[in-house]
Amino acid sequence: MKYSYEELAKMIDHSLLHPTLTDAELEAGCRLAAKYGVASVCIKPYAVRRAAELLQGTGVLVGCVIGFPHGNACTEAKRYETELACRDGAAEIDMVINVGKALSGDWDYVERDIRAVCDEAHRHGAKVKVIFENDYLTQGGAGLGSDDFKRKLCQICERAGADWVKTSTGYGFVKQPDGSYNYRGATEHDLALMRASCSPRVQVKAAGGVRDLDGLIRVRDLGASRCGATATAAMLDEYRRRAAAEAAGIAPETRSGAIGAGGY
Repeated sequence: MKYSYEELAKMIDHSLLHPTLTDAELEAGCRLAAKYGVASVCIKPYAVRRAAELLQGTGVLVGCVIGFPHGNACTEAKRYETELACRDGAAEIDMVINVGKALSGDWDYVERDIRAVCDEAHRHGAKVKVIFENDYLTQGGAGLGSDDFKRKLCQICERAGADWVKTSTGYGFVKQPDGSYNYRGATEHDLALMRASCSPRVQVKAAGGVRDLDGLIRVRDLGASRCGATATAAMLDEYRRRAAAEAAGIAPETRSGAIGAGGY
């Protein structure tokens, strides 16, 4: 196998963010994350304290979303939400930028917003991932094309103290020509672009559209160190199946590793 089990498992932030997630599903998700030895669970603010209790001593971190999913809370609300999450046991923070302010070209506001969350999280020893929601940025904005717009966001995030830049929430639904709503999430193009637009100090996280082992491997090949996923068990069970087949001298079938397919 190209990577070890631990190298891939420790890329995964197991996502427990669906709007209808119940307490029982949260607890089951935390147990699954511990069983597979992933990097973290990514959860909503109210659940941080319970997740921290469930995951104590497992080596799995608790990550919390801030301003999720649309980034529209005022900066002080995001800062306070971060403070509470860290007090409850969050070691990582996934915040959403104010997309409308970015598209308006109010870069000072965007930077202050990110910096407020980064400064608060870092005071508590937590790290921050900043979510762009790239599905909303396909046409660019503020006089910039899409790629230049994302490059500028990467530069702002680095100045503001972000530890990761992140493609998507997984909930950036865009109206399609047929009237349905869907999203692409992480794409190979965006991951490569974001990795090239930050110094090595800032890491990259993929989210949305990565649903199988080949997609996870492709994300790592492109330079991302984390990947938000709901298909954690399927990915890592497939890894074990392939590793066993390889050990037995059997070449397992693989797929292309394409990412950004959209949907849940």
